[in-house]
Amino acid sequence: MVEKNSSVWAKSIPIKEQLRVIVTLIKMAKPFRKMFFTALAIGGIFALLQAAAPRIITYYMNTYLHGNDHVTWIIMISFAVIVAIIRLGQAVADAFNAYYFTVAAEYALEDIRVKVFRKLHTLGMRFFDQVPAGSLVTRVNNDTASLADFWRFFMQLTFAVMSMIGAYIGMLTVSVSATLLMLVVVPFIIASVIIYQRFSSSLFRHMRERLSSLNAKIAESITGIDVIQEFYQEERFKKEFDRVNGEYFNARFKMVKADALLLEPMIDLLLGGATVLVLWYFGVLSMSTAVAAGAIYAFTTYLSNIFGPLESIMSLFSPFQEGLVSGYRVLDILDNDTYAPAQNPDADQVISNGKVEFKHVNFSYDDEHPILKDLSFVANPGETVALVGHTGSGKSSTINTLMRFYDFQSGEILIDDHDIRDIKLDNLRKQMGLVLQEPFMFFGDVTSNIAMYDDTITDEQVKHAAEFVGASHFINRLDDQYHAEIQEGGSGFSAGEKQLISFARTIIQDPKILILDEATANIDTETEATIQQSLKKMRQNRTTLIIAHRLSTIQDANLILVLDNGEVVERGTHEELLAQRGQYYDLYRLQGVDNNTSDN
Repeated sequence: MVEKNSSVWAKSIPIKEQLRVIVTLIKMAKPFRKMFFTALAIGGIFALLQAAAPRIITYYMNTYLHGNDHVTWIIMISFAVIVAIIRLGQAVADAFNAYYFTVAAEYALEDIRVKVFRKLHTLGMRFFDQVPAGSLVTRVNNDTASLADFWRFFMQLTFAVMSMIGAYIGMLTVSVSATLLMLVVVPFIIASVIIYQRFSSSLFRHMRERLSSLNAKIAESITGIDVIQEFYQEERFKKEFDRVNGEYFNARFKMVKADALLLEPMIDLLLGGATVLVLWYFGVLSMSTAVAAGAIYAFTTYLSNIFGPLESIMSLFSPFQEGLVSGYRVLDILDNDTYAPAQNPDADQVISNGKVEFKHVNFSYDDEHPILKDLSFVANPGETVALVGHTGSGKSSTINTLMRFYDFQSGEILIDDHDIRDIKLDNLRKQMGLVLQEPFMFFGDVTSNIAMYDDTITDEQVKHAAEFVGASHFINRLDDQYHAEIQEGGSGFSAGEKQLISFARTIIQDPKILILDEATANIDTETEATIQQSLKKMRQNRTTLIIAHRLSTIQDANLILVLDNGEVVERGTHEELLAQRGQYYDLYRLQGVDNNTSDN
């Protein structure tokens, strides 16, 4: 599923989908069912103790408090100890119930978060093209955390049901007829739950939608702060933020008013009505027979045992809705089948020489709009093939299919005359060195970014790789040299310095095939000389594919392919293409490259 423009909070999830999410999340908690069942069992013990205490006090009141001559110090102390033990047992049971449930929920959440994170690393690039990174971070972190409310609701629901059952059993032991009368309250309880659930869920979805808009506005203003300040857009963003924040405040305020009007007041109203009904019944009964005071006490206490957990359940409806939607979003990832292209099951070939061949390859990102059309070329071991063309011509798509980021629809891609699908994926990745236009630096130090946290790579190998690509010159000038700290994204390093580190990262793996995706596009002219020198050394004895932005960098390529709308419209060496006076010639003249090559 792709990320929709409208928030999932803005629409109601169908009942069938809600049930599927609930059942699936319960199944995912199966490995921790012992702890959950232990929590439930302890909750049952708590409910029994809660039902027993009023019954014992009722017996004490009805039996021993008729007159001063019926009670003794021993009896008083005995009942006090019994009630104290029951209350202590309730406290212990409540503590262990909360402990086992919390531990089980945390284990379940950790397990789900790990599954989501691992699943993301099995999905293909197509998925990440469709879903924003910020949304994925929210799903892995916040949405999984919100599932705690989902489990809490079910535990509270189970506890409430047991408390209500225990209360009604306790009532039956006091008065069967009065207990049957209390069943009249049940339809009103169910109706109140349904009314609150529907009303609060609608408000909660609206509130979450406004929160999503607020988060999006905050993220936009932070990531684009340089552009905002450059074009004096501060006031506009302040006004837009005030508007979105005001909408979120109003949505929250409606939720607060709903809880204030429908939650506690509704429960208090039902409890008051049930209490009046009890007092009316025993009042009428007292006109014809004696009514024990303990019976009235027991019934009013049991009513509190019924409506107290009920209020807790209703207060969790909104968080439960959040947990349900979060579960829906999490399962959307776990159920996604946009997998990375898979190798053949018996793939056992390895890259030995580095020959690359495309045979009539056709590729489309969506299976509808073709990007590569009948692409064919050969890059023999040690040769350099350059891809040039306007934006959208298919250059990056060629590399994406070769790197197995995307699967092609028809044709063949061969490496050392083996189908690319028959090559071991780990060998394929290791023997292909990809250098991107904008290299990504990880949080750590220079050494870890070059070695990519591979413990088998020594510090000497890291230094040798840095010296080979010319990165050692600036690294040695750093205060901590190879142990200099690098922030995420490489802030504090120039584009050229980050590119040299990425060169060292690539060369340390000693790949057979080198892929350069416009590696010099964002480099200043002064640094480019160092970069070009490094590239020449890196390309020696390696098959190299270059996506070229500056044509001056590919004049020595063995083959240059000019792509247009996914097709090869020209091919040849630099001199041959200039002589044709076609698209390559036009691009070359457009860039105003000054050299001694004749274009006559």
